[in-house]
Amino acid sequence: MSDNTASPIRSLEEEYDGATNISRLDRWRTQIDLWVVAPARIMWEDTRTRIGALIIAFYALMGTVGVVVTSPPVQNEGEPLIGMFPGGIVPTGENAWISGGQTVIGDVTVPWPEFYFPLGTDILGNSLLEMTVHATPAMLKMAFAGGVVTTLIGTAVGTVAGYKGGRTEQVLITAADIQMAIPGLPLLIVLAVALQPRDPLLVGFLLSVDAWAGLARQLHSQVLSLRNESYVEASRLMGFSSPPIIWDDVLPNIMPYVMINFMGNSIRVIHASVGLYFLGVLPFTTLNWGVMINMAYNRGGLLTWNAAHWLLIPIVAISLLGFGITLFSQGMDRLFNPKVRARYASSIDTDGTDAMNR
Repeated sequence: MSDNTASPIRSLEEEYDGATNISRLDRWRTQIDLWVVAPARIMWEDTRTRIGALIIAFYALMGTVGVVVTSPPVQNEGEPLIGMFPGGIVPTGENAWISGGQTVIGDVTVPWPEFYFPLGTDILGNSLLEMTVHATPAMLKMAFAGGVVTTLIGTAVGTVAGYKGGRTEQVLITAADIQMAIPGLPLLIVLAVALQPRDPLLVGFLLSVDAWAGLARQLHSQVLSLRNESYVEASRLMGFSSPPIIWDDVLPNIMPYVMINFMGNSIRVIHASVGLYFLGVLPFTTLNWGVMINMAYNRGGLLTWNAAHWLLIPIVAISLLGFGITLFSQGMDRLFNPKVRARYASSIDTDGTDAMNR
């Protein structure tokens, strides 16, 4: 399809599909180049996206590998309120560590060095590093579940309503308007108290039940203008049905906005869950940064400098993750731009050589 009004991605795919002298292996190379290599190059060349991706990858590793290489936090593992990045040997006393933090040789108790707790301990002797690491998987599950739920429902409702029009548009937009009229925070608190969710995925879902309507409304307005574009009209005249037109011609143009909202709602879910855990609305069923803040606040984290690190560490963990997600979302405009991706993909020949560097 050589018409300049066509979708660049569809044009590139059909160009290779229509060629008779390209093997199946070359076709696979083209698809990998288009959907894997080109996006990776675009992401790596953008400084903001690269830094954001590295931060998110760090948290992903902490939530997967980190929970394997670090033991779960245990009370009285160390002395209470050891500071961050300590050094030296903890003095052995009558009430020395009574758990994993001591070694008994005969009648002599030999304490572990303080650097066993690089981020210090809380008032109960729990390692703050272990608490932070083992709280990460639940936080990532909540953020991912909340982002996916909001994105899928909001995108589906907004794009279908905007493209189809008529009775379908009226029904879907009316449902979104009704949802937007319901106060969000009271709804979340009522659902949390009534259901007492314990699974992180369920918590993320509940914290996103009120967010999809705003995204649907915003996408509906954008799709209303896109459905009359020349390349969409050309696809309709060529006999394409609604699903491929929405997938190939409409979604690529709104994906940057969709991904930014996905990232933004993930941050929103993290903040909401931390707030509700801090207030005690959600049950304390798992390690959570909000639970850490709650315990630190109620036990003097704001009153004494010796306990300040107990309060600051989960706050820094939340802020850094939000910062990484924000940076990553800022690069989505170029990543999902069909013309940019097609340009990067067209620089790779089907034999795998880089045409730009030859």
